[in-house]
Amino acid sequence: MEKRQQLLGPAHPHTLISMGNLAVTYRNQGKWTEADKLQVEVMEKRQQLLGSAHPHTLRSMADLAVTYRNQGKWTGAEKLEVEVMKKRLLLLGPNHPDTLTSMGNLASTYWYQDKLTEADKLQVEVMEKSQQLLGPAHPSTLISMENLARTYQKQSKLSKAEKLQVEVMEKRQQMLGPAHPDTLGSMANLALTYQNQGKGMEAEKLQVEVMEKRQQLLGPDHPDTLKSMGNLAETYRNHGKWMEAEKLEVKVMEKSQQLLGLAHPDTLSSMRDLALTYQNQGKLVQAEPTIFKSSE
Repeated sequence: MEKRQQLLGPAHPHTLISMGNLAVTYRNQGKWTEADKLQVEVMEKRQQLLGSAHPHTLRSMADLAVTYRNQGKWTGAEKLEVEVMKKRLLLLGPNHPDTLTSMGNLASTYWYQDKLTEADKLQVEVMEKSQQLLGPAHPSTLISMENLARTYQKQSKLSKAEKLQVEVMEKRQQMLGPAHPDTLGSMANLALTYQNQGKGMEAEKLQVEVMEKRQQLLGPDHPDTLKSMGNLAETYRNHGKWMEAEKLEVKVMEKSQQLLGLAHPDTLSSMRDLALTYQNQGKLVQAEPTIFKSSE
């Protein structure tokens, strides 16, 4: 990136590509601020140089929206994703893979905002078209199935969610192996459905495996590792395993505060979870300041 900036200039297409690639790496490391800064710059320069409807401009807008979503900036993400989806529908048509990707991204943002009717409608369309166009085992098809299952989870349609998630997990295990990040993600999602169905043993078994493999593959500070720790802690809490839950929740809260900041939704959730565990153990002195901070 630095050499391209020196040799080609800050607005050259190759320079912008390298900036965008670095931003994606930052995002995958959970370095949201660094990713955000680069992606805004890339988007603005492409809008100026290529126009607002160019495929590269739309890709940069979509990338920035994902970063916004990971930061809990739902309104900013939704605004960008609606614009990207509409322009891709006009330029590429409703069945183009990029159009389907943009529909799926917008549905995910709806999901985070609990706009489940809107999310469900988009996700069903994306899944059905992906199955027809790409096949039932294509990675994009599996992603669409998994996203729809997560919406079913929130809608308490647990049997439908489980059916989709088992299929996704089994296909990923066969195609990618048991330790691939996508396989682990599907295992984690299925575990949450098991937990909501009251299948505590099945949920705990999957969550322990996911947490341990993510710690090995991604490191102890990665956002996905922290999510798996939080999910396992919730299962422990539901089983009355207060000590095990507390140990994990303290780690998740402290690392979330360091990596995401005190005001991030994930940080606040981790504080509330730990406070609940304190309350259930009768540790009211410890629980009170945690609840107070998370409600501010």
